[in-house]
Amino acid sequence: MSDTPIGALLVNLGTPRGADYWSVRRYLREFLSDRRVVDLPPLLWRPLLEALVLTFRPLRSARAYRSVWNEERDEGPLKTITRAQAEKLAARFAGEGVIVDFAMRYAGPSIGERLRSLCAQGCERIVVLPAYPQYAASTNASVADEAFRTLMTMRAQPALRIAAPFYDDPAYIDALAASARAGLAALDFEPEVLVASFHGLPQAQIDRGDPYRRHCETTFDLLRAKLDVPPERMRLTFQSRFGRAQWTGPYTTSVVQELAASGVKRIALLTPGFVADCLETLEEIGIELRHGFLSAGGESFARLDCLNDSEDGVRALETILRRELAGW
Repeated sequence: MSDTPIGALLVNLGTPRGADYWSVRRYLREFLSDRRVVDLPPLLWRPLLEALVLTFRPLRSARAYRSVWNEERDEGPLKTITRAQAEKLAARFAGEGVIVDFAMRYAGPSIGERLRSLCAQGCERIVVLPAYPQYAASTNASVADEAFRTLMTMRAQPALRIAAPFYDDPAYIDALAASARAGLAALDFEPEVLVASFHGLPQAQIDRGDPYRRHCETTFDLLRAKLDVPPERMRLTFQSRFGRAQWTGPYTTSVVQELAASGVKRIALLTPGFVADCLETLEEIGIELRHGFLSAGGESFARLDCLNDSEDGVRALETILRRELAGW
């Protein structure tokens, strides 16, 4: 290890600063203005964003955020959990000359703010760990963009590493399997089908070469093998479609409705593309999708927790981070 401290920055997507209309609107404007997220020509997208999307979508999103909001800390659950992950990682690296912090790609604390803070603490080398197991330009590349934009403003720059995606890392797959087994064992029913739901991506981005779907399929195959679940009892799906364009499929909502229509009464959902529970897992899966399945004739529905700051989850992040720190 270096004689000077080394920084480790855990980065996840972000959350609005409040669960009200205007806070969500500001968050969505920043998020949806990122060319990595929406890569339409600005002259086409900006008028639609300002006139339509940012007028109506914050209403629905604010209601969703309020249903899962951490009232005690007055923040979204993703921020609470990411902070807890960073704190537990920091404890595991205590005394080793590694300073662990966290940032959000959108809203705060920002990547630039936390990189400067690590530099102010003497870090001349920093590893940035995007908390996205499967690579997508709209997530991992956007984190790298923002990190290097910060460096462009600095006279004395730290050496910077961007950690690789960990979609097939044995430590991550083992943690997912252990978490899934524990979650399933705690249920008072046995699911007929296990659905693994990943966040969707516009199909056009996949067609242009984004490896995201391939990474999701690899994670799914490795996890299913580790859990020893027959193919007919575990389904790969994609959630959170936005707009009318084609996204990666099959869509989680459609598959769940089809399962209910076919007579399946008991299902469990897990989300191997998220390392921390957030709006998409807690509200979209845990509330909205649950209601849809039960309304369509299902009888038992379970949403399994993400790894969050569990022992298995933090151990996996520690293993990945130690590998990325190798040689420093």
